Order: sequence, then C-alpha cells, then structure tokens
Amino acid sequence: MSNYKTILLAIDLSDEAEEVTAKALSLTKSNDATLHVIHVIEPLSFAYGGDIPMDFSGIQDEIQKQAQSQLTDFASRHQLPEQQQHIVIGRPENEIHSLAKELKADLIVVGSHGRHGFALLLGSTANGVLHGASCDVLAVRVGDD
Repeated sequence: MSNYKTILLAIDLSDEAEEVTAKALSLTKSNDATLHVIHVIEPLSFAYGGDIPMDFSGIQDEIQKQAQSQLTDFASRHQLPEQQQHIVIGRPENEIHSLAKELKADLIVVGSHGRHGFALLLGSTANGVLHGASCDVLAVRVGDD
C-alpha cells in the first residue's frame, strides 16, 4: 500500500468536525503527508431553488465572513497554514472533487452520519464525495450511534 502524500479534509465546521479532523491528522502524521482543509458554503439560491425574487448577497456575504472566521480559528488550532485552507461556494461534492484533483490529493477525509441508515446516507455529502472521487475516500462516522 502506498503512502498518502496529500490529504484533503472536508469539514462542515460543526463540533463533529473535530472527530473527523483527529482521524485526518493521525493519517497525515503517519504518512508524513500534507493536509489541506476545505469548507464548502452552499449558495442560498440553491436552498431556495432560485424561485424567490430576493437578493441574498448580503446574507451570503455574512455567511461567508462567519465561515472564514471559523475556518481561520480551526486552522490556527491545528497549525494549518493559510495556503492549505480552502473556502469555496458551490455544491459540496463538486467543489471537493474539483479541489482534490487540483491538489492531486490521494485521500479525501469526510464525516458521515452512520446513524441514519444507508438509504438516507445516499443523499448525503459523504456519499456524493464517494461517487466520482478520483482518489480514496475515508468516511469517518460521527454523531450518535
């Protein structure tokens, strides 16, 4: 088995992200790899299907500022330099795949809620990342059993 050189950690910045991060950091250390972290913000227009004639830009900017601040705090706790922090807007699985290819990542680490059962998991980000990934994907189980 070859060692992982570049690991991409996809996090949602919730408390559960720490469980996923611990696993990613452990793999980064044991493989002497580089760890990148990505947080994807879904545009509000996705959530509302673009049907509502409203300007979400102010709210979207606020969400982005808050996420950036949370990611900066997260990165400083885990000694991740700025060039290894990625915050993007879009569909999570698409953006994660895109960055993984760009970085030539050989592992994507993502959190997965095992408690919902496989049928519900099919719609989740973890499942979306798994399908179409160009490298290995580790889904770390988080939350209640």
